[in-house]
Amino acid sequence: MLQRLFSVLDFVKAGLVNAGLVNQNLANGQFFRYGSAVFIVLALVGCQSASTQSGRYTQKQDSAPKHVAKKPETLDAVPKYEAYRMFNSRPYKVLGKHYTPMDSGKGYEEVGYASWYGQKFHGHLTSNGETYNMFAMSAAHKTLPLPSYVRVTNLENNKQAIVRVNDRGPFHDDRIIDLSYAAAVKLGYHSKGTARVKLEVIHFDEQNNVTVGNSPTVTYDEYLGIAVVPAPALAATSPTPPLAPSSNTADTNSSSSEKSTNAVSDAIYIQVAALSNAEKAKSISNVLSALYQIPAHLPVADNIYKLQLGPIHDEAVVAEVLEQLKQNGYPNAYAITQTM
Repeated sequence: MLQRLFSVLDFVKAGLVNAGLVNQNLANGQFFRYGSAVFIVLALVGCQSASTQSGRYTQKQDSAPKHVAKKPETLDAVPKYEAYRMFNSRPYKVLGKHYTPMDSGKGYEEVGYASWYGQKFHGHLTSNGETYNMFAMSAAHKTLPLPSYVRVTNLENNKQAIVRVNDRGPFHDDRIIDLSYAAAVKLGYHSKGTARVKLEVIHFDEQNNVTVGNSPTVTYDEYLGIAVVPAPALAATSPTPPLAPSSNTADTNSSSSEKSTNAVSDAIYIQVAALSNAEKAKSISNVLSALYQIPAHLPVADNIYKLQLGPIHDEAVVAEVLEQLKQNGYPNAYAITQTM
């Protein structure tokens, strides 16, 4: 580039002298004065063009995924307590505007327009330092603490989605949240640019107390719609073992009892929760079954859905899954043994 610059300047100087417009000394003076100015301008243009060519995103305009074999999974994000990332709490400036992130999202509600972002940003880092996945239930917000969980309601069709906010944006005055492509699909507005929505932060504290929007704070069990049933009462609803045979029939039935004992086996199930809301029970069972790769069952009694994982035949696996469940917000999970 420098070689081309000085070649151009030599050509200009020679032209001035040959035309008789200036003498050689004056031409030299003008060469250095104007040459310096031209050099600065071209250097700036070169830097600008270099930065444009090596931009962060290879795709100029955002779009939906180019190839989608089937409708993306739209299981809600599962809210839980996560400590805020402090490096995302500092004030920042974008497009000439200053933003100050909130200290806490507890009690936050907002109504406005949501947009969505997809292919252009897929695979790039979010403000949270994670990789953006347009098929995950995530979102970007200008000032909510990161990460935050938000229930989004499309006010045009009443569809809902729960997303995990892990990015900053959208930096438009008329939009309050930028949802992933999958979340937009679930809310039914992926075929257009925006939708009018209501946001409600689902806030967890360290004791697993939950506050949804500006509603009163409740326990985790109450948030899930779990019926808090004492352990003895749960035991009473379990299958009642057969009565022991009387002494008169013990001898005659001893051989048949031995055969039936050999024919059955005990399996362990993990009772995660008891819920009164069938839709929520189904949603949670799908998530947990996929997460732990264990079948989920929802036996129902008195309109209470018992969310169970199993059967599990390895006690070590039972102990490990129980520990993980308790760490992930299911402190009342316990194991039960049933005869298969």
